[in-house]
Order: sequence, then C-alpha cells, then structure tokens
Amino acid sequence: MHPLYRASRLASITALIWLAWSAHGIGHASEHADYVGSDACAGCHPATFRTWSHSHHARAMQPATPSTVLGNFSDARFAQNGVVTTFSRQADAFQIRTEGADGSLHDYRVAYTFGVAPLQQYLIPLTGGRLQAFGIAWNSRPQAEGGQRWYSLYPDQPPHPGDRVHWTGRDQTWNFQCAACHSTDVRKNFDLASDTYATTSAQTGVGCEACHGPGAHHLAWARTRTNDPRKGLSVQLTAADHGTWRMDPRTGIARRLDPPSGVEIDACGGCHARRSVIADGTTAATPFLDAYLPALLEPGLYHADGQIDGEVFEYGSFVQSRMYHAGVTCTNCHTPHAATLRAHGNALCAQCHLPARFDTPEHHHHKAGGIGAQCIECHMPAKTYMGVDRRRDHSFRVPRPDLTVRIGVPNTCGQCHPDKPADWAANAVARWFPAGRQTTGHYGLALQAGRSGAADAEAQLDALIRDKTAPAIARATALHLLGPYATAASEPVVVASAGDSKPLLRLGAAAALSALPSPDAAQAVVGLLSDPVRAVRIEAARALADIGPNVLTPAQRDAFDAASKELVASEMVNADRPEAHLNLGLIAVRRGQQDEAEKQYQTALRLDPAFVPALVNLADLDRMRAMDAQGAALLQRAVAIAPRNAEAHHALGLLLVRRHDPAAITELRQASELAPENARYAYVYAVALQANGAVGQALVRLTRAHEQHPADRDILTALISIAQQQGDRAMALLYARQLAALTPDDAEVRQLVEQLAASP
Repeated sequence: MHPLYRASRLASITALIWLAWSAHGIGHASEHADYVGSDACAGCHPATFRTWSHSHHARAMQPATPSTVLGNFSDARFAQNGVVTTFSRQADAFQIRTEGADGSLHDYRVAYTFGVAPLQQYLIPLTGGRLQAFGIAWNSRPQAEGGQRWYSLYPDQPPHPGDRVHWTGRDQTWNFQCAACHSTDVRKNFDLASDTYATTSAQTGVGCEACHGPGAHHLAWARTRTNDPRKGLSVQLTAADHGTWRMDPRTGIARRLDPPSGVEIDACGGCHARRSVIADGTTAATPFLDAYLPALLEPGLYHADGQIDGEVFEYGSFVQSRMYHAGVTCTNCHTPHAATLRAHGNALCAQCHLPARFDTPEHHHHKAGGIGAQCIECHMPAKTYMGVDRRRDHSFRVPRPDLTVRIGVPNTCGQCHPDKPADWAANAVARWFPAGRQTTGHYGLALQAGRSGAADAEAQLDALIRDKTAPAIARATALHLLGPYATAASEPVVVASAGDSKPLLRLGAAAALSALPSPDAAQAVVGLLSDPVRAVRIEAARALADIGPNVLTPAQRDAFDAASKELVASEMVNADRPEAHLNLGLIAVRRGQQDEAEKQYQTALRLDPAFVPALVNLADLDRMRAMDAQGAALLQRAVAIAPRNAEAHHALGLLLVRRHDPAAITELRQASELAPENARYAYVYAVALQANGAVGQALVRLTRAHEQHPADRDILTALISIAQQQGDRAMALLYARQLAALTPDDAEVRQLVEQLAASP
C-alpha cells in the first residue's frame, strides 16, 4: 500500500500581526540567519524589486490589511448546507463568523490573505500553531466574468466538521499543505508529542531568496566585491538560462545552441510540481530530486497519455514536452520577476515558431484570428481548478483525438466542439495531416495497457521503458506499472534502467526490481543504495526493506543502513501527517518489527482517528499476532467511518472468512462492487463464492473480471480451476493457453496446457 510567500518594508505591519498572533502565526527565527529579506535587495536592484513587488509571487501570502484583503467584509453573508457564514470588519481587523470544528458558529479573526487572482483565500489561526485555509473563497475576477462574489470551493459536497477537507480539518492546514510554496524558507517545526506547530519563515510571501537562495553571503560580497564568480549566491539564475537560439529555416523552429543547466527547472519545480518533500532544510540550491519525490503519471493526477487531470501544476507536464527536451526553460515564456508572459497570443509562440509557417490556416485549419487559430487552444488545453482557476496543460502536445477513440483520454478538439464525437475530430486531423502523429505510436497506449491490465501489458510497458525517445517521466511510470506483470522477460530492461543516466528511470527501477525475485534484480537495487540522488537512494531502501541480513556484504550493509536512515527521515519530514506513520509502519512490518509497526499505526490514529488505512493495517497486524478479535473491532470501526471504502470491506471480509462467518460474502461482494477496477477484490470474492458452492456465480464474476483484467494471472488460474471442476476441458485449455502466454517461463503452466491438450 502506498499513500499517498513579505518584505521587511512591511515590518511594522508584520510586527503588529505577530504580536496579535504569536501563539498561532508565523515567526521569523534565528534559524533563517542566512536570509536577509527582499527589502535588502531593493537598494542594488530597484527596478527588479518594483517589478517583483506587484507579482503574484510577492502577494502569494500577505498579512490581512485593508490594502491586501480583496473580499467583501461588509457584513456579507454566504449560505451553504444550512450554515450562514458572515464576513465582517472592525476597523482594520477582518472577521469570519462560521461553523467551527464543533459544529457551532464562532467568530474567527483572519490573519493572512492567500493569493490574489483569480481567487483569494483567507487563513485563520487555530490552536496548536495551526493556520487553516478557509473553504469559502473570494472570486476576484471582474464582475463581468462572474467574479466579485464569495463562493465555495466544495459546492457539490460541502464538508462537515470532522471531515479532513472541512476548513478546520487536517487537509486544510497551511503549515503542511501550503506554507512552503507561499512563503520563503519555511520551517514547519512540528512537535509530534504535542501535535503542535511552531512554524517560522524567513519572509511571508515568495521573496527573492525563495528562488535565488539565502542572501547574506551575496550582501557580504556586494560590500567587498571579492573575486567570487558566484557573487556569494548559492543559485546561479542568469539570462544564460534562456539559452542562445537560432531559427532553422528548414523546419521553421528555433534550435538551442547551448545545453541548458537544469538549474532553473529545479528552482521552479519545487513549487510548480505535484511532489512530496523528502528532506528538511533545503534551499533553492538543493537539486530537485534531493528535495522532492515527484508524482509520476498516476491515475487521478494524469490521464493515461499524460494530459493533466488532477491538480498537478506544471512540472510533470512540462518534462513530458518537446519544448523541455529542446532546451526551453520557464523564463523563455514567463518573465522571471513579474511572472507574466513575455508576449500575448500567438506572438509568444512566434519567438521560436515562424508565423509564416505555423500561424496560418494551412497549419491550424481554422479561421485566421479566431479561437481555433490560437496556438494555446490546440496545444495547451485548459482545465478549471478551485472553481474559477483555469490552468493550461504545459506538455504542449499535438492534438490526438485518435487516442480518445482508442483509450478514452480527452482531446482538445472537444473543448470547442463538445457536440462532436471523437472519431469526427480524428478523421478531420487525419485529412489535414495524412502523415501526422496519428500514424505513430504514443506512450499513453502502453500506460493505458498497464493501468487496465491488458493481456500484452508487460510487452507494451517493456517497449516503452526501452524507448529512449519517450519522456523519462513516462518511462519511469511504466516501470512502476510493470510490477504485477513482470516476468523473467522483463528483467533485462529493468536492470538496464537501474543504470540509466536519468534518475527518474533509476528511481522507477527500484520499485520494479522489487517484483523480480532473481539475485541479479536484487543486486541491481542494492547498487542504487549509493546513488548520487537522494530520491533514488530512498526508494531503493524502501524496495529492500525486508532484505535478509546475510544477503549483503559489509559495505552494502553500510549503504543500506545509511539509505534506510534517509528513508525514515524523509517520512519524518511529514511527521504531522498520518500517511507518514502508515508508511513507517509498513516498513516496520516488512522488517519483522511488529511493536514498531503498532507504534506507528497508533501514532497515525492519534493524529487522525478516522484514518482508515491505519485502521486496516493495524487490524492486519493483529491478524499476524493471532488477535483477530481486536482486528474485527478496528475493521468494524473503519467500515462505520467510511462505508464506501472498498479496502475496509475487503479486509473485514477476509477476517470473516477466517472465522467461517457467512457474512464474509457480503463484505467481499461490497468491496468488489465499490472498486471494480481492483482485480484482487474480484478474484477473492469469486473464490469465496466458489468455496461456498456458488460455482455459477463465481464463474460469472470471474469471466467479467477477466474481461476487465485479461493479464491477471490469479483470475485466469481460478477460471481454469472452475472449468476443470465443471469438466469443461475446452474452457480450461483456453484459459490455460492464455496463462501460458503471460508466463512463458512457467514449466507447470506449460505442463498443464500439454495435459489438457492431450486429454480426449
């Protein structure tokens, strides 16, 4: 199981806020001694400072004052779910009267604004040093665009007190969810024993040092002008990052003449990526994969072809793009200090793409000057988040409605033509570009095969992993998907990935190799324990958590111990989250440390008593200890808390099977129906039906599951068993041959096929 930005010119205002909220707000402590604040930069860089001070970065988080609050606090009211929230103001103090954690109305003081446009949220201090993001936001767009009003971020399912997404809940806690990317050098300072924060930052808002690194040494250099090529800066962000470009008249596309350093992508990626933090005390100079573990192209976050789905920001999309691989960086399109576009409309793209070739009806096949002629409408489809925030996909992809036809992913044509079917759009693109991209493959096909359990998933994923023209993030995703399908045939490509120059491939290989039992696979993971990239070392330690003590040499054991400490430290960075303790518990179980596992699961439940994964895994630990009576109570509690949680029902069903309780069938059926995409749940339910004499029902369930998961070996094995039980040799042989095709090295399966084929 896996889980899961202000300057000192506002010093007087900040001091007043700090005096008022010292028990709850943000401190600026000595741990930020190398940070000097953006005001210190203004003397030498006045124009840059002025530009920055009006940017979204500068205003990402500000003390709530009459000049920063955009919302209507003139006794404005907003009603939702039977709760009337009132926004009011007393002099320069802003107040919200609303439902608290106890379900009653209370008055809460607004401490900070969060963001500027197209919406502004408000932060409210609660006990334990927490700042909580309020769930009713101000739509700051012009009234003509539907703005200048209060609106709920959860209009369809308003959260109730106790819900994790209620504004008082753990998922709305600024200290974990938001702080690091809306302030500079945030130190969370969470105390696990008391479940409290003493969070500090060097500056409220995204200041100069958030991107350029701490400035004390640069100021010292500015006073002395010593012969330091880095000028005292830990991060070198210069105009050279934009690169030197020359137009290729043959293609009409500019080409970069100098290689990019990657520094800019790393600096921006820390806050513009969907990622988890794996190290404390990092700065803008810390390489991305030494500070973060990025999300791969996972269901719910990305569509199978890599298009944005969930709230993933820009990094994961951009590193898929041809732009990224051609050396384009963020500041080729965005000004670094205003954070605005360098040009508007198609002029932005014309920096690198000749308008005479691309801004013509012969290319875009739409009316000149119309919406369909805008580059971004076809190459950067948008999706709306947080109700009003329309964000564009930064993978700069060529429209592929043919992929919509084949694997059901969205296509940008459908945004303007929602009344037309995908094959209409695909046929149009094929007419315009007979030799276009639709005539080639796409990594989305392999990723969809891996997601859906296609019969040829292993072969497709292997081919993608080998494809050096595919984006590294797509190949790494393929490695993560490979596990359930991996056979000896996959081992060479996975072992080769462990030695790839791209760290995302090595990271993915660690996960994939753990599914291969051979000594060569294990040794390939062992080699990753000393990888120069922290994220890779951590995932290698996770993959080897249960390795035996006698398998490693003394030097390998030292490397394993060091990487394991980094793994634990990476989880403890987020010690305020129950997911971190769940992960630590799972590691402890694999190491045979049952007492430590119980401690971690109990800690997760102390932080969040309704955290179902901890309840389920604690119950499984009780199973290992022959304490199913305690486990049953935990699982009953889990089902009561989350009646639509398939994992809880499945675990309870298995426990009832062990008790020979006929109610097991009901729980297992509910799990399979709540999560039809889970092949294991379908298989276990069908086996339970078979064991209870309902062979016909079992066959129906297994046949349906096999149609959805044709590469699942357990389902095929069960189908063979039932066919043999019913004396249907032809059916048994059919499924045995399918199983043999998936496991060509399995001698027992080959022998079964031979026996069935030879039978009369």
